[in-house]
Amino acid sequence: MSNNMVRGAMLLTGATFLSKFLGMIYVIPFNALVGETGGTLYSFAYTPYNIILSFSTVGVPLAVSKFVSKYNSLGDYETGRRMFKAGITLMLVTGTLAFLALFFSAEWLAEYMITDDEYGKITVAEVAMVIRMVSFALIIIPAMSIVRGFFQGHQSMGPTAVSQVVEQIVRIVFLLVAAFIVMVVFDGSKATAVGFATFAAFIGGLASVMVLWVYWRKRKPELDIRLQQQTFSNEIPRKALIVELFSYAGPFIVVGLATSLYQLVDQFTFKRAMIAAGNGNIWDIAFSAINLYGHKLVIIPGTLAIGLSLAILPALTKAYTGKDQALIHQHINQAFQIIMVLVVPAAIGLSVLSHEAYGALYGLGHIEITGTLLTWYAPVGLLFALFTVSSSILQGINQQKFSVISLSAGLLVKVLFNIQLIHVFGAKGAIFGTALAVTIAVILNIWRIKTAVQFPFKEIIKRTLLIGIFVIIMCLTIWAVKSIFGIFIPYEDARWATILMLILGVGFGGIIYLWFAYKSTLLERILGNRVHILGRIFGK
Repeated sequence: MSNNMVRGAMLLTGATFLSKFLGMIYVIPFNALVGETGGTLYSFAYTPYNIILSFSTVGVPLAVSKFVSKYNSLGDYETGRRMFKAGITLMLVTGTLAFLALFFSAEWLAEYMITDDEYGKITVAEVAMVIRMVSFALIIIPAMSIVRGFFQGHQSMGPTAVSQVVEQIVRIVFLLVAAFIVMVVFDGSKATAVGFATFAAFIGGLASVMVLWVYWRKRKPELDIRLQQQTFSNEIPRKALIVELFSYAGPFIVVGLATSLYQLVDQFTFKRAMIAAGNGNIWDIAFSAINLYGHKLVIIPGTLAIGLSLAILPALTKAYTGKDQALIHQHINQAFQIIMVLVVPAAIGLSVLSHEAYGALYGLGHIEITGTLLTWYAPVGLLFALFTVSSSILQGINQQKFSVISLSAGLLVKVLFNIQLIHVFGAKGAIFGTALAVTIAVILNIWRIKTAVQFPFKEIIKRTLLIGIFVIIMCLTIWAVKSIFGIFIPYEDARWATILMLILGVGFGGIIYLWFAYKSTLLERILGNRVHILGRIFGK
């Protein structure tokens, strides 16, 4: 069973990473088809959709997984099956209500997000249309997620992993084909292309439902046998089932909502603030560079590091339950240090190579705006990673409710200061607002961790200083590479040269950082046996 659980966890982690990777790659051809204005319109639809999707599911899929696993371990398969049916019904109702709410409030939301004026590259009607197109996905995705949670509760990760990847592939294929047909074949409008692109969420959801249906038909006989062999049942009333389900569901929603809520503040304030600051002619270019195209790059550094860190959390929960203070400190230390050793160089490296990264992926048009914004936004990826991990650590030490407080404090700061920061700093002000908000949330989380388990940060601070020294050396290397190769590679003017310079910068900078981190035994102390492959490259 243990090997099956490890295999399932690896399968699910791989599928999640592949889905995120595909989610980053598709925006490259999408950008080529609809440009910055289309990207901005796409973001206007997806941010409220993601928030309402989170509220309509309320963390229920993960809670169902926990619930089913708990009662299966007690030999009570009937209670898990009853919860499954109740959860499906609940999610169909909440999903339909969420669809109706988003569909019929689309125009009202659009009017608050933007205005029809002389800078009207995007109209209120277009924003309302794409919001309505994406809202259809809310009908099926919440209920579909319950099925995934049910399978996970039976320690079966395959259905979730396969359906997740299939959903993403079908969504992306439909999105790109539809945008291509509208823009190239029929010479249609960007708004129409983006509308079909957002509707792709519904098509991807249907594909996932079909995959899960096949798995259900295949696994149902085996599940029914377990049900028939059951000798007793807890006979919990349906109302009590729902109450227990929601007691599990609450903490799961907080971390996933954070980024979308910060982006929602931008949607309601960005255009008006940019116009007031005298930058109305570039608001759509800047918005898409921050909240869609740039954001896809910014979250990459933290993806693997967060996965490695969160893998420690089950052990942290066990140590906390057993009141083993030394082991609690050890696990928290490792979780934070993994983030620092992997995300700090990646985020700073992306900042130094921001123009090359953005230009290589999305083209050199408006690079003086988009590349500069990515320079400032890239380090915020470290803050996102720290918030995710610190919030999860709070769950591990039974302080999950505090995540709501820290997120609320950060969100309040974003709401209060976003417009003023945009007035003073232009588009960069939105980035500064997000950075300030997430920093406050992270500081509050860290303070709570420190006070809850008397956690000492001395070791983390010492190793972060060492990481900082290696990152400075890495940055100097990248600047040297750009200065030397820039003599004969026109990376500021030609896209092929930008791609080549990005490869050279990442290659030389990454090797230098890894060499110093490995030779100093920093990587080995933090990652353990995971770094043996570097020993073959750099020598013992």
